[in-house]
Amino acid sequence: MRRSFKVLALTLGILLQLQSSRAESFDEASLRKADANVFPEFFQLLSIPCDSMVPADIQKNADWLVAAFLRRGYRAAPLENNGKPLVYAESPDNKPGRPTILFYMHFDAQPVIPEEWSQKSPWIPVVKKKGADGKWAEVPNDQLFRADFDPELRVFARDAADDKGPILMFLAGLDLLKSRGIKPAVNVKLLLDSEEERNSAGIGKVVTDNKALLASDALVVYDGAEHPSAKPTLAFGNRGTVAVTITVYGPKAPLHSGHYGNYAPNPALNLSKLLAGMKDDDGRVTIPGYYDHVHLTAEDRKIMAAVPDDEAALNKRLGIKIPDKVGANYQEALQYPSLNIRGIAVAGVGSKASNIVPHQAIAELDLRTTTDSDSAYLGGLLKSYIEKQGYFLVDHDPTDAERAEHAKLANFHMSKADEAARQEIDSPVGHWAAKAIGEGGQPVQLRQMGGTLPTAELVHLLQVPFVLVPLVNADDNQHTFDENLRMGNFISGTRRILEMLTTAY
Repeated sequence: MRRSFKVLALTLGILLQLQSSRAESFDEASLRKADANVFPEFFQLLSIPCDSMVPADIQKNADWLVAAFLRRGYRAAPLENNGKPLVYAESPDNKPGRPTILFYMHFDAQPVIPEEWSQKSPWIPVVKKKGADGKWAEVPNDQLFRADFDPELRVFARDAADDKGPILMFLAGLDLLKSRGIKPAVNVKLLLDSEEERNSAGIGKVVTDNKALLASDALVVYDGAEHPSAKPTLAFGNRGTVAVTITVYGPKAPLHSGHYGNYAPNPALNLSKLLAGMKDDDGRVTIPGYYDHVHLTAEDRKIMAAVPDDEAALNKRLGIKIPDKVGANYQEALQYPSLNIRGIAVAGVGSKASNIVPHQAIAELDLRTTTDSDSAYLGGLLKSYIEKQGYFLVDHDPTDAERAEHAKLANFHMSKADEAARQEIDSPVGHWAAKAIGEGGQPVQLRQMGGTLPTAELVHLLQVPFVLVPLVNADDNQHTFDENLRMGNFISGTRRILEMLTTAY
């Protein structure tokens, strides 16, 4: 009996020592030092353009990332993808029989319009601080390394938050573990995507070709913005997306508006009427059946009610007075499919304008799908709606015969879709993630985030449960100009990655 007590005491002592070591290793000072050590690498990586439409730039990013993991003793290699390779890496400490976590991030970015940015170039990262006037001003980079480090400093550059920031947080975490001699509590694999901003066009084939390499017990996706409260955040689903291009045809060629205005129908006006009819004054889609498949339970509403949203502050930040009335609140709005007009092209404006009746008008839409309303369902409803407005749909430039027969002509094209994904919160992966990053309490748990990731395809091919872990600031301007990463989030993000790496699954 005494021996049993001695063994128990020794075991408890070892566990307490490990917990103490982990807590000591993840204190603010250690995190700041580890992060400061990778800030030069962060600036290097941000300086490499990464629009996935440019294979040569993607190759440079992939090469940089492979080298960064190799320097840390990880096994790493590019995974071929039509000249735009993904990157795979795995820990040298992986052990047979231990649960394996596949961590997903991406290194490609949205395109840029340089003249919109408030700096020399979106690909030259700068440090900025907000002044008393509420405006951001550049400050020397060495402010990131000062003893009185200001967590409100931000790095402005394309891909800083979405999604190179989390990749560098991960590298900082690996450095800190190595410096303290701490081994991960799980087997670690990473998949870094090169085309996430382009619907991850090649990821299905890459995963299929490397199934054994990517085999894992759970998937963790580091993408998206944390809750504005800055509390640890978990999301258990994401909407999908599909792009739709609608081209409404007018005369065969642009016409002089003096000679033909009041006579030749204007396709811009017709397109405007078509689009305007798709939503009511409350922002709800009017297309019959669009929301019919969404059924929220009492438990779903309880989960959403627990999210500490401040909608007055959100509306102020967005600069809107009244939000659309698709859902009763912000969280509920994200549970429904959406229909968004992301761009309209007709003819020039301002200095590029001319007095014409245009020959065509084009609208690009993105439809955010849900697990109960997929792209085929929503796209079918939209196409049927357009036809019911009297349009004859063609998949080519209309012929003279078609123009003579039909008063309304349009082209309807749908892109490849990224479908939605959902994971039960009350699940082993959910419990593990909440324990890891909960900081002694319950993290903010989102039933579904609004953005889109290739989660569904990864989950389908690898047959794994998943959780999404947003790490960056909510006001990061991702997908638009002046994208930025709050450096306090770099520290908290590194901590949360470390907590997941050192929590047994």
